[in-house]
Amino acid sequence: MKTMTKVGLAVLSGLLIAAAWPVRGLAPLAFVAFVPLLYLQEKDYSFWISSITFLIWNALTTWWVWKTTAFGTIGMIVLNSLFMTCVFWAYHFVKTRLYDNKKGYYLLIIFVLAFEYLHLHWQINWPWLNLGNVFSHYHTWVQWYSVTGIAGGTIWVLLANILIYKLLTNYNKTLVVLVITILFVPIIISKLLYVSYEEKGGEIEIVVVQPNLDPYTEEFTLNPRQIMERNLFVAAPLVTENTRFVVSPESAIQENIWLDKIDKYYSIKELRRFIDKYPQTCYVIGISAYGLAPDGSENDFAARKFYDVDKYFYAYNTATLITQDTILLYHKSRLTPGAEAMPSWWFMRMLKDSSLDLGGTVGTLKKDSEARTLSFDNHKVGALICYESVFGEYVTEFVKKGADMLFVITNDGWWGNSPGHKQHLEFSKLRAIETRRSIARSANTGISGFINQRGDIVEQSKYWEQTALRNTIKTNNKLTFYVRYGDYFYKVSVFLTALVVAMTIVKLILGKPWKH
Repeated sequence: MKTMTKVGLAVLSGLLIAAAWPVRGLAPLAFVAFVPLLYLQEKDYSFWISSITFLIWNALTTWWVWKTTAFGTIGMIVLNSLFMTCVFWAYHFVKTRLYDNKKGYYLLIIFVLAFEYLHLHWQINWPWLNLGNVFSHYHTWVQWYSVTGIAGGTIWVLLANILIYKLLTNYNKTLVVLVITILFVPIIISKLLYVSYEEKGGEIEIVVVQPNLDPYTEEFTLNPRQIMERNLFVAAPLVTENTRFVVSPESAIQENIWLDKIDKYYSIKELRRFIDKYPQTCYVIGISAYGLAPDGSENDFAARKFYDVDKYFYAYNTATLITQDTILLYHKSRLTPGAEAMPSWWFMRMLKDSSLDLGGTVGTLKKDSEARTLSFDNHKVGALICYESVFGEYVTEFVKKGADMLFVITNDGWWGNSPGHKQHLEFSKLRAIETRRSIARSANTGISGFINQRGDIVEQSKYWEQTALRNTIKTNNKLTFYVRYGDYFYKVSVFLTALVVAMTIVKLILGKPWKH
């Protein structure tokens, strides 16, 4: 096959999957996006050719990270493209060794699932491009995510691509029936689930605040009084005697709060003065906080050394629930690589106290030890801080601990008016479906709003406006199948991948054809 033909097919695959991606993408394109790459794999495969596909996909869908850090974006796109290429190369290698490249298409599904699971759990996690996310803008097609999670969407995409490729290369009526079944039966089932699902639970009134602080010129430079005025000015007119929660975004308080004296700071006192006027209400808000590290914590990768004394401290990205007499805290646990966390690998430990620019990091934030719910008025809330809302199974931990609704507090203004903040909003719809929990979303600059248990956005703000929204959502206590059992498809795929790799190693050692 001519080089230009191979490059053209690889480019076509990359463009198709990028064109399928939210928010303006046409999701059905995902069902054929990998067909050109599958053809290349069987006819004339090379590692570098397939890397073109994944480089295009990553660059065209996540280029907006450039707005925060050029260095970090280039590294992220190149590394993630390389990882994806390695997964596809592994599929090619094992398929060729075990099946002489004539069958074994299932390997692609289990290898990709295993990789996506890794991307949810290792220290340079980036599940943003996990294939099941492609349907976030078509949420009425995937109501069965309440059973499978987004792994079900990944299986759907890859299985459809494999069957369509087989149909194009070996037409027969059985494959036609299979393709039609795979494409349309999940949609039909989802549509039936969508129209038949009735939201569960009682109603509760919530106000979400969008203060619209520019993260580059205002959020970290305005004094605490101005920031509080910006939040409370838009919230106060909407609070009624029925309002139970007022929600402001991630890192809305930048007063360098030390947790051992949190109630001494102006911002907290001002919030409590606000609550005194509305005693039936609590306030949930994001703060940047610090705490002294216990003696002997110097080897903790998150511990940061004071410049002038031989002691250590922790930095936190924290969700705070404030009432008249209590303050509850939850520290962000799924940290954004580069911006909030560096890998704790041995060669990175030398850099943890340096000023190396990896998108904002000069150390690693301290994580909470568990998914901790915030309680008020007989309700428990899972307060997801920004990036945490992309991690489906982690979100279920809040629900298992009694969360009857979810809040997403975020600062999406770092990415400007790009697809970034829109994709982030869309992914929250999938969390609502997986858990059947209503979501109230407060974005500093981005899109704030309310999402119901079916994944519908029932109200939303515009981008880059100072505003607040009031709405009533349902509070549900029922557990979905996915909440109960989590990412079982991913976990099974990891086991199967390990088994297949072991089989391949044995075959290579024995040097004999594998008998099927």
